[in-house]
Amino acid sequence: MTDKTFADRIDALEMRLTYQDEIIETLNKTVTAQWKQIDALTRQIAELGQRVQEAEINRPGAADEPPPHY
Repeated sequence: MTDKTFADRIDALEMRLTYQDEIIETLNKTVTAQWKQIDALTRQIAELGQRVQEAEINRPGAADEPPPHY
């Protein structure tokens, strides 16, 4: 192998490595942002579930009462 082709191969590998590093960093930022959003949505769902339970407990009338059209 000549020095030129060896140097060209090294340059190509270095360029690929740099490109891959950039892609990995971008993906890492994206995944981190998505996890933050998932955590916020999970907390929001839990809060809404709790509010629904409180509303069911505090609603007037018996829980087993049939609807008025029966």
